[in-house]
Amino acid sequence: MRPAQLVLLVASYVVASVFVAPAAVSQSSLAPVSPSGQSVTPVFEGWYRNADGTYSLSFGYFNRNAAEQMVVAIGDSNFIAPGAPNQGQPTSFSSRRHWGVFAVVVPADFGSKSVVWTLKNRGQTFAIPGSLKPDWEIDAIQGEASADNTPPALRFSPTGAEGRGPLGVTAGPLRATVGQPMQLTVEAVDDGKTKSPVVLTWFAHQGPGDVTFGTATNRLTPAGGSGRTTATFARAGEYVIRVRANDLNAMTAGHAQCCWTNGFVKVVVTP
Repeated sequence: MRPAQLVLLVASYVVASVFVAPAAVSQSSLAPVSPSGQSVTPVFEGWYRNADGTYSLSFGYFNRNAAEQMVVAIGDSNFIAPGAPNQGQPTSFSSRRHWGVFAVVVPADFGSKSVVWTLKNRGQTFAIPGSLKPDWEIDAIQGEASADNTPPALRFSPTGAEGRGPLGVTAGPLRATVGQPMQLTVEAVDDGKTKSPVVLTWFAHQGPGDVTFGTATNRLTPAGGSGRTTATFARAGEYVIRVRANDLNAMTAGHAQCCWTNGFVKVVVTP
């Protein structure tokens, strides 16, 4: 799919698919950006084919705040249907626009059905469906049309599973203790075609408390390498840490879905 076409489709699809509670007042697109107090909405990015015949539906989000990180727990205010309420969506939302944060896998015979991600916050309800409509196919996972560029591959151990794209790869669970830094390591391999470094960014994806990251190895060679950081957890519970690896210095091609991979680490934190 051409990037310009996808930008227009995403904009129209979000507007057409958001359901707002009657009492809510929607934010004007021309309003100045506020540091806090605004809503976060889900976004359907498109779908791509998996090697086993299944499909991945890619979702991101738009946190309209310039500074505030929002938390919406899994449950009545943050769920995916049909199926289990928790299908890998975030509960922690960093400020501004984030592309391809996770993916939902659907079977080969999914047909014309849809998967809906619902978020409720700031007195508003946003319900965004994802489907296999032809215009939403993402072809950049197999190679960006203009440069035959593919996303970096990630794995969490030399012999572990490897993944590319928004669905990425998941590892764990690891064990950690409240207040004690835990080391996280990820390995990235890239084709080096952009001649740009592989950039790693770490996020708190799911969990009941704050996560503080230590000094990180966040710039690897164009061919990849090993990246490390530490995570310190404020409360006991079950967490998911996300690392994003992209081969551009910024997410300038986010709308094209071409240049990054997600890695997810499950962590069980005890008191």
